[in-house]
Amino acid sequence: MKRSVGCLVLGLLMMVTTAMAGEKTGQGLKIWFDVGGPVGGSYNTVVQNGAKAAAQDLGVDLTLVYSDWHPEKMIENFKKAVAVKPDGIVVMGHPGDAAYAPFIDEARKAGILVTSCDTPLPEAQGKYQAEGFGYIGPDNYSQGKAMAEESIRRFSLNKGDRVFVWGLKRLPTRGRRAVGILETLEAHGIVVDYYEISPEVDQDPSLGAPLVTGYLASRPDAKLMIIDHGSLTAQMESILRTAGQKPGAVAVAGFSLSPATAAAIKNGYVHLVGDAQPFLLGYLSVAQIALTKKYGFSGLTIDTGSGFIHAGNLGLVEPLAKKGLR
Repeated sequence: MKRSVGCLVLGLLMMVTTAMAGEKTGQGLKIWFDVGGPVGGSYNTVVQNGAKAAAQDLGVDLTLVYSDWHPEKMIENFKKAVAVKPDGIVVMGHPGDAAYAPFIDEARKAGILVTSCDTPLPEAQGKYQAEGFGYIGPDNYSQGKAMAEESIRRFSLNKGDRVFVWGLKRLPTRGRRAVGILETLEAHGIVVDYYEISPEVDQDPSLGAPLVTGYLASRPDAKLMIIDHGSLTAQMESILRTAGQKPGAVAVAGFSLSPATAAAIKNGYVHLVGDAQPFLLGYLSVAQIALTKKYGFSGLTIDTGSGFIHAGNLGLVEPLAKKGLR
């Protein structure tokens, strides 16, 4: 249902953008967009592709910035954006409300529109939603809970079974996805070995191989690994091969489809992927700024993270993943 609502909203947005002949809805607007990860990152590149498509469709002058998933760098990028006074700024909410609050206030006083994607900023949205502050992306806790429930069902997990979870609990709102996973598994009596993704691995997922190798050597009874990170999920086939694991020796669930993750599903190394449809995060966030600036629309909240991808339905979306659309 949520996905159909999102498609309906996208259709309405496109209708508005073509409602007036001639000038495009975002013609001449300057928008800064922090896509979160590094240049070339598997997940944030799809977000970037969505933002670029919207900018082209709407006539927006788009500036893309990268933060290597470092919350501190996201704040620095935001301050730089405010200094050049664009019409709007799109952020990811990883640093949390408290860190962003004074700078979002400064931006709004300067007449700069702000909206968030991927990770919500509920306090900022509550304060400025009437002025166009929206949220495009999954509800992190609900997506984590859904992943855990689907994993329990799909992999026939029982009380006492052991599961590895690799997440980002330290991040104020982004970390709620890991919390949703952990609380749901533990409520079913499943033994959870939780590991925090270090800042270094967050930026360069290939550095995570030694941890996985060591864990699987010490816990050969682990039935499932849940990877709460899109770029790490994309690296899991390579990491498991390095660890000497055969396809299917341990079940793997993760997030965010990419060409590498699609290949890992086909090769039997990844078995379940939560799909947040990152292209829509980029596209609809740019559209949010343009529509607010042009028509005074308030902030939209669109949950993009209700689906799962696996070997049974991969054929439907893999061609889109190769094009950087899914």
